[in-house]
Amino acid sequence: MTTTAAPNSTAHEPELLGQTVVVIGGSSGIGLETARRARAEGADIVLTARNPERLEQAGAELGARSTAAFDANDAVSLERFFEDLPTPIDHVMVTGGGPHYKPPLEMNTEEARVALSGKMLLALAVARNAVGRVRPGGTLLFIGGTPGRRIRPGLEIVSAVTAGMPALTAGLALELAPVRVNLIAPGFVDTPLSASLLGDDLDRRREELRATLPIRRIVGPADVAALAVHLMVNTAVTGATYDIDGGQQFVA
Repeated sequence: MTTTAAPNSTAHEPELLGQTVVVIGGSSGIGLETARRARAEGADIVLTARNPERLEQAGAELGARSTAAFDANDAVSLERFFEDLPTPIDHVMVTGGGPHYKPPLEMNTEEARVALSGKMLLALAVARNAVGRVRPGGTLLFIGGTPGRRIRPGLEIVSAVTAGMPALTAGLALELAPVRVNLIAPGFVDTPLSASLLGDDLDRRREELRATLPIRRIVGPADVAALAVHLMVNTAVTGATYDIDGGQQFVA
């Protein structure tokens, strides 16, 4: 008597097989981890970043289809990048720099303009360049945040941008339909950017969060990457803001 082994029903099919994922700001932190996870799900990866050396290393590690070193806030460079992309592409994720924590009354006019509009202008520029290049049902993913929801003296600009990004995302979801547009809103994420912002206070902040967050651990880039890939795959989601901060916004 012979038996035939039953097929493995738990085998995981790559969820992004044959798709192309562009990560703007993909050489480290959340962007790199998202690219890594998308690659593991079968996607072809296109990476951009400002630092050529770090970008080259990340591209080699992931076997990226291509890389491009430029400042995404330079409108001309961003437009040229999209013009040179083979189409169609499936998903575009935009990371970007951190919030501006300098008290607004201590900023000059140009500093305030950049702090207030930089993240939103980048989102608009990417959306404009994505028209006709991202396939229907594909995704634009932006990164916002949750810490600015608590109004505090000196951080009014952070709060203004935090409040504005969900509205902009929802509006773009209507403008770009059937391309989907969503916003990921992390709190503290243990990345090189967080390390550069906090400096010597990094370890103290880590311990504080481990003790106070409801999840009793720090949110890492892999947590955000898992959410990002889910939003690429789940074609029912658009115009939404997804918090991923371990409950940080609910504790003092």
